[in-house]
Amino acid sequence: MPLSSPESQTLDPLMPGYSFNLYLVAGITPIIEDGPLDFVIDRPKGMQGYIINMTVAGQGKVFDGEDAFYTDPGDLLLFAPETVHYYGRAPGSPNWYHRWIYFRPRAYWAPWLKWQDHTRQVGKLRLPDKQLVAEFDELFQQIDRTHREGRVTSEELAINLLERLLIRAYEVSPENQPKSLDARVQEACQFITRNLGQDIGLDEIARHVCLSPSRLAHLFREQVGVNILRWREDQRIILAKHLLHSSRTPIARIAGTVGYEDQLYFSRVFRKRVGVSPSEFRKTSGEPLYPYQSANMTWPHMELDVPDNGLEFYL
Repeated sequence: MPLSSPESQTLDPLMPGYSFNLYLVAGITPIIEDGPLDFVIDRPKGMQGYIINMTVAGQGKVFDGEDAFYTDPGDLLLFAPETVHYYGRAPGSPNWYHRWIYFRPRAYWAPWLKWQDHTRQVGKLRLPDKQLVAEFDELFQQIDRTHREGRVTSEELAINLLERLLIRAYEVSPENQPKSLDARVQEACQFITRNLGQDIGLDEIARHVCLSPSRLAHLFREQVGVNILRWREDQRIILAKHLLHSSRTPIARIAGTVGYEDQLYFSRVFRKRVGVSPSEFRKTSGEPLYPYQSANMTWPHMELDVPDNGLEFYL
C-alpha cells in the first residue's frame, strides 16, 4: 500500500530519485562495468525503511577507507533505517548482481533485525553452503514475483515470505547456532541423572569427571546457564511431574524417588517451582497412564537414554 503518491518521482527503483514510499519493494540490481547502473549509491542519511540484499554474482564494495568491506556471492547485508548507504561494484570485479528488498518491518520482527556482525550498523551474514544460498536466492525471487503479481493480497503475501526469510537468516546466524557442551559437562549431567535420587555433592560429581569442584562449577554455569544444584532440582521436578501424571504412586514415594526424603520439603519445593502442590498437580493433570501396583515396583523409564546435548533429559 503506497504511503504517498510517487507521481513526481522516478518510477524505476534502480535509479536515483525513486521515493521508496512503499511497505515493500523488491528487485535485482545488475551492475556491469561501465553500464548505466555502474555508479556508487551514496545516501548519507540512509532511508526510512530497511534494505536487505544478497550478492548473487560478482563482488560489491561497501564504504571506503578503514571501514570498507567486500560482499561476495552468498553474502547478505542488512541496512537499518538512517544507516549510511555507500556501496557499488568493487574495483576489479566486472559486475555485481545483488537481489534486494526494501521494507517497513512489523513490530514483532525486532529480534530478527539485530544482526550481531556489522560495520557502521550494516549487518553482515555469510551463508555457509550452496544449499542455503540456493534457498535464500529462491526466497528473494518469490518475494519479488509475489509482490509484482498485482493481486489484492500481493503485498501481504510478499511480506509473509519476507518474514520467513528474516527468520531463516536469524536461524542460520552463527551466534544463534546451538553450542555443543563440553564432554565433561555432558558426563556430569548424565552422572547426575543416573543418580537423581541420591544426595550427591559437587565434590563427587567433580571427581567423576576429573575436574576440580571450582572448575566444574564454573564450566557448568558457563555452558548450561544455571548452577549444578539448580539444574539437578530442575530435573527432579520434571521427573516428579511425570511420575505424578503417569502413576498413582504415593507422593511420599515419588519424593524419595527424585531425591527428597522429607515429603513436606518436597511439597514446598514443588509448589515454589510449579505453582501448585504435588496433589493439586496430580488432580489437574488428568488420569494417570499407569496404575500403582506395589511398593516394590520398579520404574522401567528410570533406565534413561540421555540425549547428547546433556540438557533437559526428561522433557
